[in-house]
Amino acid sequence: MTVTPALVSRVSLERLMVLAREAGGAAMRHYGALDVVLYKADESPVTIADQAAHETIVRGLAAWCPEVPVISEEAESAPYEVRRHWTQFWLVDPLDGTKEFVSQNGEFTVNIALVEEGVPVLGVVYAPAIDVMYAAGRGLGSWVHRGSDAPLRLLGPSAPGRDGVIVVESRSHPSAALERFLATLRVASRVQAGSSLKFGLVAEGSAHCYPRLGPTMEWDVAAGDCVYRHAVAEGERGSPLVYNTPSLRNEGFVVGVTA
Repeated sequence: MTVTPALVSRVSLERLMVLAREAGGAAMRHYGALDVVLYKADESPVTIADQAAHETIVRGLAAWCPEVPVISEEAESAPYEVRRHWTQFWLVDPLDGTKEFVSQNGEFTVNIALVEEGVPVLGVVYAPAIDVMYAAGRGLGSWVHRGSDAPLRLLGPSAPGRDGVIVVESRSHPSAALERFLATLRVASRVQAGSSLKFGLVAEGSAHCYPRLGPTMEWDVAAGDCVYRHAVAEGERGSPLVYNTPSLRNEGFVVGVTA
């Protein structure tokens, strides 16, 4: 499969933002519904909103670029023997932060990323309940759109000050491993957030680092990782995250600066 370079453009990023807003709207139609929660075979929660957002995204991507395959949390993935030949694919988490959606705290997101040669090169993270959109692309930079405000360019975290690092951590996944890691740092403060908003907080410089020392699936992180990688004046930031692995899974990681 050949890469389609034309997909990485400002027009494509704007189109991806529109699709994320449509998916967010589909999810919000179920926000607060009493019968919204279902359960997967592994007993993890899923909502009707996940499925509605998934259908909106898959339908939109198929109409836009049917030749590019899609991996979504809410659909069975192609086997690795097929995927390993892919040089380009969409990686989608239709509703990241199901627990946040159910608790109605607003910290859930629609995540869509384009991965090329194992690297996210176009991505959006949209939080529909609070109308915050992070968007990024190779050669395009990273941006945040808050409601009707003008978009702001993101340049990532600065070096920590005398008081130490500001850490953003998962609201729903505390761990002993995280506590051990933080004990090795001078920590000024800790901020909790849900879903891929944590990547956005590092990309905009509101936090210095985001440690996640438990496993994540690739669709959990690709769009946020894209926003983080391109939150720089020129070039791209390095990232420990990798894509299109046999298991579609990453182990623990730390993005941002710790010293």
